Amino acid sequence: MSGTAGPAPVRTVILGAAGRDFHNFNTVYRDDPGTRVVAFTATQIPGIAGRRYPAALAGPHYPDGIPIVPEDELEALCAREVQRVVFAYSDVTHETVMHLASRALAAGADFELLGPDRTMLRSRKPVIAVSATRTGSGKSQVARWLASFLRERRLRVAVVRHPMPYGDLAAQAVQRFAAVEDLRAAGCTVEEREEYEPHIARGAVVYAGVDYAAILARAEAEADVVVWDGGNNDFPFFRPDLHIVAVDALRPGQVATYHPGEAVLRMADVVVLNKVDSAGEGGAAAVETEVRAVNHAAPIVRAASPVRLDDPGAVAGRRVLVVEDGPTITHGGMAYGAGFVAATAGGASEVVDPRASAAPAIAAVFAQYPHIGRVLPAAGYDAGQLAALAATINASGADVVVSATPADLAALVRIDLPVVRARYEYADAGEPRLATFVESFLRHRGPPRE
Repeated sequence: MSGTAGPAPVRTVILGAAGRDFHNFNTVYRDDPGTRVVAFTATQIPGIAGRRYPAALAGPHYPDGIPIVPEDELEALCAREVQRVVFAYSDVTHETVMHLASRALAAGADFELLGPDRTMLRSRKPVIAVSATRTGSGKSQVARWLASFLRERRLRVAVVRHPMPYGDLAAQAVQRFAAVEDLRAAGCTVEEREEYEPHIARGAVVYAGVDYAAILARAEAEADVVVWDGGNNDFPFFRPDLHIVAVDALRPGQVATYHPGEAVLRMADVVVLNKVDSAGEGGAAAVETEVRAVNHAAPIVRAASPVRLDDPGAVAGRRVLVVEDGPTITHGGMAYGAGFVAATAGGASEVVDPRASAAPAIAAVFAQYPHIGRVLPAAGYDAGQLAALAATINASGADVVVSATPADLAALVRIDLPVVRARYEYADAGEPRLATFVESFLRHRGPPRE
C-alpha cells in the first residue's frame, strides 16, 4: 500500500513581544512536524512588526523565516485557515488575555497558553530565579543583590536575563556581556543597558539573546550557579531550584490581576515584598494580605528600595527634569518611579513636565501611555528614539536632570544639562532576611551539581 499523508500541520499564530513568543517557538514548535507557525504578532515593543524571525533560527521547516506582524491583524490571520492562537507575552491584565482569547475564538481558532512544564529548560547547574508580579516591582535590584551575594561566597555566577532582542535576531542568538565595551559592540538599546550595566559594574557576566537552550549551555560552562533575571512578570525559561518573586507594596490590587504574575506568585518559594519603606505599614500589610490569599506557604521577606542621589546639593532648590527606568513607567503602569521620589525628597523646587518639550517620537510614547506623570521614561529602542529623548531633555528648560535609569544615560547621548544619578538597591526591612533563605538553599541544594 502506498504511503498516505498524515494530518496537515496545525497552522498557528503566536502572540508575542519578541521574548516569550520566540522562546515558546524554539522549545515547543520549531521541530514539531505537526505545527506550522505562520506568524508572530508584535505588541509592547516598537519596531518589531514588519520584520521576520530569521530562517537561521527558525529551523528546516521555515526556510523563509516567519513574518512578525501587528497584533491588530489577528482576525485577518485567522481568516487564512489558522487553527491555533498561542498567547506568549507578559504583564497584561487577565481581562486583556481573555479579550484576545475571545477574538481568536470568534475567528474560529483555538486559544492556548503554554506552561512551565513544556517551556522551562532544565539546567545541570543550580538555578535561582528572580521573577515578579508586575514590571517595576524591584526585581532587578533583588537579582543584583543575589548575584553579588553568591560571588561573595566565591561562587562563579552567570546571570541570564530574560530576552530583549531588538536588533539582528540571528546575530543575537547568544549574547555574552562582561564589559561595557560588549554593550557598545552589540548596539544595545537603553532598555537592555538598564538591565545589563549594573550587573557588569559589579563584576557579573550577563547572558541574553534568543536561543535559550544554547545560552544555557554557554552559561553552565562557566558558572557554579545560574541566576535567572526575569523580565516583566514572566515565569522563568529555566526550571528554578529556588524561585524568588518580587511584589510591589505600592501597588495594592495588582497581586492577582495580571498575567502571568498571578501564576508566578503561586509558584514562588520566597516572596520579597518590596518598597515597604515607601508604602508604610498599612500599605505593606494590605499587600501582604493579598499575597497570602494567593500563596499560603512561601515565606515573605519585607524589603526596602532606598534611593540616593549622587549629588543631592545639585538638586535642592532647582528645576528638575526626571528620567525614569523605561519599562517600569511604560508597560509597568507606574506614573513615576525612584527618580521622582529622589528629586522631591532632595528638595527640587519644581519637577518639570517633559511633555512641553517632547520631540515627536517621545510625544508618541506619552500618547501610548497616558498614565505617565511628570517624568520622562528612558525610551531608546533605536537611534532615532534615543536622539528624540536627548532633544526632549535639552529643550526642557530644566536646571538639572535626575536620571533614575540604571543605564548611564549621559554616556549614550549628549545632554546639555548637569545630570545627577538616582540609584536604588535592595535592602532588608526586618526579619526574616532574604540571605537566610539563600544560605539555606546553598547548604542543602546548592553546588556542586554535574
